[in-house]
Amino acid sequence: MNKKAQRHAKLSRQQEIVNAAKNAGRDLTAEEQVEFDSLQREIETLNAEISAEEQNEETGSADSNTDVQRALQDERNRIRTITDICGEFGMDAKPYIDGEATVDAVRAAALDHVRKNGSPIAARGVDVIKTAEDKFREAAADALLLRSGMSLNNPADGSRQMMGMSLRDLAIECLSGDGDGNLNRRTSDELFGLLQRQYYNPTAAFPAILDNAINKAYVEGHKTVAVTFDRWTKKGSLKDFKTNDNNYLAGPAGEFLEVPEGGELKHDTFNDVKRPTRKLKTYGRQFTLTRQAFINDDIDLVTKIPAKYAASARKTINKQVYNILLKNPAIYDGTPLFSNSHKNVLATGTGITRESMQKMILALQGQLDEFGDAIIVRPATLVVPSGMGFDVFTIFNSPTINTSGNTQAVNPLFRYASSIEIVEEPTINALCGGYGKTMPWFLIGHQDDTDFIEVDYLNGQEIPTIRRMETPGQLGFVWDIYLDWGVAVMDWRGAVKNNGIVVGDPLA
Repeated sequence: MNKKAQRHAKLSRQQEIVNAAKNAGRDLTAEEQVEFDSLQREIETLNAEISAEEQNEETGSADSNTDVQRALQDERNRIRTITDICGEFGMDAKPYIDGEATVDAVRAAALDHVRKNGSPIAARGVDVIKTAEDKFREAAADALLLRSGMSLNNPADGSRQMMGMSLRDLAIECLSGDGDGNLNRRTSDELFGLLQRQYYNPTAAFPAILDNAINKAYVEGHKTVAVTFDRWTKKGSLKDFKTNDNNYLAGPAGEFLEVPEGGELKHDTFNDVKRPTRKLKTYGRQFTLTRQAFINDDIDLVTKIPAKYAASARKTINKQVYNILLKNPAIYDGTPLFSNSHKNVLATGTGITRESMQKMILALQGQLDEFGDAIIVRPATLVVPSGMGFDVFTIFNSPTINTSGNTQAVNPLFRYASSIEIVEEPTINALCGGYGKTMPWFLIGHQDDTDFIEVDYLNGQEIPTIRRMETPGQLGFVWDIYLDWGVAVMDWRGAVKNNGIVVGDPLA
C-alpha cells in the first residue's frame, strides 16, 4: 500500500471514530482519543513524506534551499503544536520550545500533568482557553461573512484584518502547516486539489472554516426571514417519524358540587376522545462549493447561499400552513376544515367591516367542545391578505365611529386593538393568484384556549441541520441542509373564516 493509500485509510478510521461518538451524542472516550491522536501523528508524518516526494518529482531533487524551507516549516509546526497542547492543559510552553522538546515529549508531559493535577479545566466546568488554531478559524470564518456584507454583532478578534483574504489566500494559510514551502507558486487549481485531500480529515483547517462560516450564515438566514405562521400556530415536538396518534383530550372537569357537612365528594368520570394524528417528514437540499467557485473566489456559496436555504426552510413551512387555510382540506373528522357543520365560516364573504368583525368574534366565541361545554375562546390573531391591513387598522384604532344619524359613537372594536394581533400575509395573495382576486381572511383564537394548527419538529429542533458530506461525490465541497417537521390541524374550533372580497390591484 502506497503512502497516499495509507493516509486515506487512517483518515477514514479517524472519521469512523468521530462518527461513532457523534451518532451516540457523546465525546470521544479515552481509548478513542488515544487512537485518534496516534492516527493524527501518523497522518502528519505521511503528509510530510508525501509532500517531500511530490517536491522531488517536480524538481528532480531537493536543493539546499528547499531543505532550509522544510526545516523552518517543521520548526513552525512544532512550536504551534506545543503552544496549543500547553494552552489546553494550562502549562507553560516556553521551556519546551526553548529546550527543543519534541511534540511527543510534550504530549507525555501533558499526561503527567493531568495525573498530578486532575482533569483539564473543561472537565471541572470551566471553559478551556481557545487555542491559536481555534481563534484563527473563528476569525477566518467571520472574515468571510463580513466580506460578503453580513452584519455580525461580535465578530472574532482579527476578523476585520482578514477581510481582504481571498479563498486562495485562506487556502495557502491553512495548507502552510503541511510542509509545503512553495504554495504561492501553485495555481488555484492545484491548491484546490490539495484541499480536496483534506476532505476526510476532521481536524483540517480549511473545511472547518467553511463549516463555521456556513453555520453562522444559515442561522442568521433562519432568524431574519420574514414569515408569519409562527405568530399564530402552536409549536410542538415529536421524538420520531412514526405516526403519533397518542394525543388524547380528556373529558371536561365536571362542575364542582356542593358537599354537605359530613357528606361525600361525588366521583367525576372522564370520557376521552381521540385527537388528530401527527407525523414528521424530512425536507432538505444540497449545495456545493465547486472547483470553479473556489478559483473564481465566489464566497457567496458559503455565506449568502446557505442563508437563503435556511430562509427557504421557514418559507416552505409558511407556505404549507397557509395552503391549509386556503385549500380547506378535509381534516381528521372527514369534513373540510372550514364548513357549515363546523360552524366556522361566514355565509357571505365580506371585507373588513365593523359588522363582519362582530360576526367573526361571536362565531369564534360560540364554539363548544366535544362534550357540549363552552370553550371560551379569546380572539387573538386576525390574518388578512396584503391590501386589507389598512381597513383593519382604521377600524381597530378609531375610538369613535359615525352613526346613521351622522353622530359620533363609541367604537366597540377599539378595545380589541391591544388584544388582537394583525398579521398581513402576502403569501395569501400569491396563493390566490395575486391582486384582482377574491381573498379570504381569518380570525384565530388564543393558543391557550384551543389548538388550531400545530407545527411539530423532531425533538423541538426548528433550525435546519447542515453538514459536510463524508464522501465528496462531486468535484467540490458538498453540504447537506435538512429539517424535519410536520403540520397538522388539531382542532377546527380554533379559527373562523370569512370568504372575503376582491382585493384590488394597486397598479390598475
